[in-house]
Amino acid sequence: MTSAPSSGGSSPEVLESARVVLLVRDGCHLCEAAVAVVETVTRETGDTWTTVDVDADPALAQRWTDEVPVTFVDGRQHDFWRVDPERLRSALAH
Repeated sequence: MTSAPSSGGSSPEVLESARVVLLVRDGCHLCEAAVAVVETVTRETGDTWTTVDVDADPALAQRWTDEVPVTFVDGRQHDFWRVDPERLRSALAH
């Protein structure tokens, strides 16, 4: 299931808003590739996912701006810059 992109929110809670959370920003080519991988893998696994605009939350931007896109699984950092589909599938199997 795909969630609509989120505009942000309070930092720790937003990272747990879905099984997979992807921090992105406008104009980020790596983000576009990461969205495609996350969308494909979560469609296969049936897990929920959402994107969060890192620039919409000052605390997220301060912490994660140099690593965008950043992938979280179950509220914990999983990957940054590139999403490996096999590694994501493995994380979601647990």
